[in-house]
Amino acid sequence: MSSTPADQTSATMIARQAIVNAQHVVIGYELFNRSRPETTHTAATDVALVFTALSHAGSDELVGKKLIFVNCTHESLVGGHLELVDPEKVVLEIPPLGHAAAEEVAARLPTLAALRARGFRLAFNHTVLQSAYMPWLALADYIKLDLSLLAADQLAVLIGYAKRHTQAHLIAEKVETAQQYDMVSSQGVQMFQGYWFARPALVRAKLVSPAQSSILELINLVRKQASTEAIEEVLKKDAGLAFNLMRLINSSGFGLAREISSFRQAVMLMGLKKLFRWAALLLTTSRNGGTPPSVGQTAVVRGRLMELLALEKKLPQDETDQAFVVGIFSLLDTMLGMTMDAALGLVSVPPSTEAALLHNAGVLGHLLTLAKACETGDDAAFDHAATALQLSSQQINNAHLQALAWADHFGD
Repeated sequence: MSSTPADQTSATMIARQAIVNAQHVVIGYELFNRSRPETTHTAATDVALVFTALSHAGSDELVGKKLIFVNCTHESLVGGHLELVDPEKVVLEIPPLGHAAAEEVAARLPTLAALRARGFRLAFNHTVLQSAYMPWLALADYIKLDLSLLAADQLAVLIGYAKRHTQAHLIAEKVETAQQYDMVSSQGVQMFQGYWFARPALVRAKLVSPAQSSILELINLVRKQASTEAIEEVLKKDAGLAFNLMRLINSSGFGLAREISSFRQAVMLMGLKKLFRWAALLLTTSRNGGTPPSVGQTAVVRGRLMELLALEKKLPQDETDQAFVVGIFSLLDTMLGMTMDAALGLVSVPPSTEAALLHNAGVLGHLLTLAKACETGDDAAFDHAATALQLSSQQINNAHLQALAWADHFGD
């Protein structure tokens, strides 16, 4: 068993710059990875940026319900990570090829067409208006015009051509003055990006890093097409793995219509193919395993103990599932280095789960109080919670021993 306390969370510096419409309303954000030099932009960093943006654990939403504009390499466009996101939320910024060889343009066309058919919107820079890129032009949802590169007479020609030959929205980027804004808006451009509207804002995006051993076990189980129960078991024994999955599947980028509150639901809805790609991607951002951190160990024992006590009380299956979630998420504040209230803003949980975590309220709150009392030896709290739950000392002690053994067995 392993998990990651606050000082082992990984952090990525992501810059987001607003893209606004003619009414100056933000319609989306272009994301930039500021944790590495721009010259090291690769397929791997594209993957990491999208993943971090959707799974981050910062105190503010990176993108909320806005569109995500993501710079891509042609290599990253064929990566499986794009299967993890809702295409309706993501605009892929497609780079030019560097040379306008007609055969290269034709060779890339099927990949671009397939992405657009899946629902992704595609953005190109002004070079897509060159004759060599004509096969791509019909796929353009957005065309970005860089005001730092294009003279006024060039802009006028390109804007006119784009209006006649495409249905794409035109975005003027690198807009730094009111004069530039007036010039392009007077020619019909209705979307804008640049310092005159907003400078890129840095967001420190955190990820709780699971143990590599846990991720590898998950990958092996998925490849063997193991049962949902077996996969759920691995998730439940690594607090970092559990948090990242719940964070991702309930993010706006995943595109589900309802909140997912149990690991069983998450596994079933994600499916084995997406789960495999997610685990493989997570492995690239994880740290090497080591001595099981005490915070993660405590969270797992709490979750299992609360689950066993819920079974003793013969609670319904969904409440039993939530008992485990409450236990394993009860140390999110410590793992993420923020208040519990802020941590719960990052993961969608039912009201009863939130009440238990914030106020020790309800049956789940009593179970959490009891689990904490088992750790600390607080006899008064133990007796009060046991009485409220109508559980005997023998039931509780047996469950605690089982929970400890369950967690220890995973670490062997």
